[in-house]
Amino acid sequence: MERWISLHVLYKAQSWTGTSHGTDKMKCAVVVLALVALSECLHKIPLMKGKSVREILQEKGMLEEFLKNNPYNPSGKFNPNFATQTNEPLVNYMDVSYYGIISIGTPPQSFTVVFDTGSANLWVPSVYCKSYACSNHNKFTPSLSSTFRSTSRTVSIQYGSGSMTGILGYDNVTVAGNIGTNQIFGLSKTEPGLFLYYSKFDGILGLSYPSISASGATPVFDNMMAQDLVSQDVFSFYLSRSNSHTGSVLTFGGFDSSYFNGEIYWVPVASQTYWEVTMWSVSINGQVVACASGCRAIVDTGTSLVVGPSTEITHIHNLLGGTQGKSNVNCNSLGSMPDVTFTLNGYKFALPPSAYVFQRSSGCNTGFGMGNDQLWILGDVFLREWYSIYDRTNNRVGLAKAI
Repeated sequence: MERWISLHVLYKAQSWTGTSHGTDKMKCAVVVLALVALSECLHKIPLMKGKSVREILQEKGMLEEFLKNNPYNPSGKFNPNFATQTNEPLVNYMDVSYYGIISIGTPPQSFTVVFDTGSANLWVPSVYCKSYACSNHNKFTPSLSSTFRSTSRTVSIQYGSGSMTGILGYDNVTVAGNIGTNQIFGLSKTEPGLFLYYSKFDGILGLSYPSISASGATPVFDNMMAQDLVSQDVFSFYLSRSNSHTGSVLTFGGFDSSYFNGEIYWVPVASQTYWEVTMWSVSINGQVVACASGCRAIVDTGTSLVVGPSTEITHIHNLLGGTQGKSNVNCNSLGSMPDVTFTLNGYKFALPPSAYVFQRSSGCNTGFGMGNDQLWILGDVFLREWYSIYDRTNNRVGLAKAI
């Protein structure tokens, strides 16, 4: 059933229209004032929630050996050298558990991908890949697509001692029912075995700025904007807190107010690379406990945890009752544990214990992870609590209390 939105909400939608995009960008404002269905303005992809690679490896008793051979640094994907050298550690996707489906080619071939605001490229496995990791995933077959166009350009994504290598090609890419033509993407030829073999996703669709795109490939959302496939240069994420496999949604062309309560708090983008913002502080019980002088933070749907410098995360764990500064906490203490509050652009965004503590059969752990530098990452632990909006027209991130 179509949902209808009120005139005053639609009036706000009109203010998103930028004059630089011409009359086509007025489409939703006109639609809104005419009180047509919201579904004509917004294009949605349901996101599935499944087991992460970490959970799968743990169930199989393989996690300890894997981490010994493949050190896990959640902030590693944001090393500026990776953008210029077209290298990005794939191990950093081992905790991701939200996926959606896109299709490539004519007729369409379907793939499950991670929609990642922390990277910019689209890549999927291809029939050229004979690696073990490709054997149980969907593979793109260029010869079956009448619209595919090959190139001689290559792409390489580092992973431990190996890498995903491939070639770049062009084809139609369908996202949320919109067909983008002439989209460049990576077709893998080799993939590292263990990690990607056990992943629930086939590939990755990056949603960050084009400045960090490997090999200078145009990101999917930039192509959608250029081809007027979205009425507003905005997309948004709702990540459900429920353990259900369904309920999460990625929306292109704007945001859906039915997924949040109250107002939207806007935070300017500090660097048009990743969705990077300036964080003012992290506090517990009104006392600043980290990021005391301000720090960089990246809003990243491709990272499961909230990640910070190791010394500051250790301090937070100690304050939360973690054993020797580690992430394990007493499950019986959840009722008395404090909120952890992140201040961005003067606004306070609190995470209650129900948001940052994972309860598993083996015990309770926080959703705070350690990185190797002064960068913070606001991943899914944060984004389940706060509906996130990514505005390319005004280069800002909007956050609102998720339902």
